[in-house]
Amino acid sequence: MTAVAERPAQDGVAPAADLLPESSFGAWWRQTLILTGRQLLVAVRDVPTLIQVLIFPALTMLMFKVVLGDVVGSATGMDSIYGTVPLVILTSAMFGSVVSATRLNMERKTGLLGRLYVLPINRGADFTARVLAESIRALLTTICLVAAGFAMGFRFTQGIGPAIGIFVVAVAFGTAFAMLTLALAVNSRPGAPLVPYLGLLSSLLMFFNSGFSPVDMYPGWLQPIVANQPMTPAIDLMRALAVGGPVMSNLIKVTIWVVVLTVLTTYPALRGYHRAAVGR
Repeated sequence: MTAVAERPAQDGVAPAADLLPESSFGAWWRQTLILTGRQLLVAVRDVPTLIQVLIFPALTMLMFKVVLGDVVGSATGMDSIYGTVPLVILTSAMFGSVVSATRLNMERKTGLLGRLYVLPINRGADFTARVLAESIRALLTTICLVAAGFAMGFRFTQGIGPAIGIFVVAVAFGTAFAMLTLALAVNSRPGAPLVPYLGLLSSLLMFFNSGFSPVDMYPGWLQPIVANQPMTPAIDLMRALAVGGPVMSNLIKVTIWVVVLTVLTTYPALRGYHRAAVGR
């Protein structure tokens, strides 16, 4: 099976075809880009999902600012918006990944994965496209939510490099969490209730982190858990990159979480995708 790349027409003759081996890098890359476009188009056309990953987080940001802003500000001595913006960015990435994982599970049920698998395309292109689409979605939603945060007082005070670092952290976190949800989606039975379970996990992470409340305001027995769960170092790192503060310790924690999640989920995700594609 091969992938076809068009060659310009010559002397008025219809375009000929250059055949790329299905397993070649060129075929994988070209088809990944095409399928990534498909994933993004599906996401854009899904209005409820757009509302969930953009409008709801922006409203949540406003609510936290209005309701909890003074409390958090007085406890930390810092404008609460510098914790709220990273919090809603990461939350948006997580809930968006839950929706994508649910869609993948349903596409397995309808047989779409099986149809893609028998087409003359690289075996890994569709899965790679889904991960890449999640990274792009995380970047675009981060841009939109940072813009909303600017309207509420969020600023980059440390220069262009740290500002770019905020987007890098958001995309890395979103991609790693997407790998987790996609791995669960392809290894769960078709129609499995992924939304309640993954939604519960995302909600627990959202309410028990340093963006929602300073770590030392949680009960003593809970503080080590809150301080070291994946969202807290990411929020603290993004806050430090925006307004200043310690960077290295949180950067190490974020890197460890991203690497661990990626390493632990890559093989189960690829293996589960293969089984899901040929199992129907």
